[in-house]
Amino acid sequence: MALIAAFLCALSGRVSSATPPGCAQAEIRHASVSPGSVCNDGTLNPQVKDALRSVCSTDREKRNAELGEPVIVIGFLGGFVKHGDRNHPEVWFARYLRERYPSIIFAEVFSNHEKEQALHQVLNLLDTNCDDRLSDSERAKARIIVYGHSWGASETAVFASELWKHNVPVLLTAQIDIVAKPHQKPLLIPPNVEQAVNFFQSGSAGLLHGQSRIIAVDPAQTTIQGNLWMTYQNNPVDCRNFPWLARTFNKPHHEIENDARVWTQIDDLIDTALRSTSQTDQSLLTAGGLYR
Repeated sequence: MALIAAFLCALSGRVSSATPPGCAQAEIRHASVSPGSVCNDGTLNPQVKDALRSVCSTDREKRNAELGEPVIVIGFLGGFVKHGDRNHPEVWFARYLRERYPSIIFAEVFSNHEKEQALHQVLNLLDTNCDDRLSDSERAKARIIVYGHSWGASETAVFASELWKHNVPVLLTAQIDIVAKPHQKPLLIPPNVEQAVNFFQSGSAGLLHGQSRIIAVDPAQTTIQGNLWMTYQNNPVDCRNFPWLARTFNKPHHEIENDARVWTQIDDLIDTALRSTSQTDQSLLTAGGLYR
């Protein structure tokens, strides 16, 4: 079964690598997509556009000046998907965040095999005086959000744990249908994470199903906003942006990746986290999901 899971996770692409920039030249590696608003981009895959429809239709006032220190958003793709694969909403969601919060958001999406590059990038961005070390004040200013799907969801928790080793706080982790990578423990959310949410699908067709519960290592430090069950038995999602074999034998695992409800809820949580609201409105997490 492990070999089958690895094969299915790999169907959507191949691994890629990039050399992260040094501190003085710390720039986000943007995906190769056309200029202009992501929500009005004519080259946007129809299935990805549908996945982001609710996000794009949200009319929110831009108040970037009120949002404080810059925010670093890191996304991790599943399987062996390339970091710039335009068929995946994770890539376009990062671009949407850059457009929505142009003055404070640094957002980049990595292959789940690029954890070291992602960590190097984050530490470079936090090292504002470029002395190759993080001071207490630089750590205190860190505002980081991490999200991912499948193996990328597994990498999300592990990446947060890597930041914990560097005493770097994380505002939010969002995991979509966690498939644990070998030797990883993606269900344990480390104490440096302020809020975490997990979306999963199970009890339907398909060979891969996400993990149903994440747990805070220290509940006094981390709030689990929800372990949310998403079902597609009577609510199918178009997955034609993925290969035939993947959507035929493992469709629910990709339906959740294309689910507009998931991306809208993540967007709401990010918006709330950035505005430092003391308690997230639980009603944001109920549409289409059930608490476990």
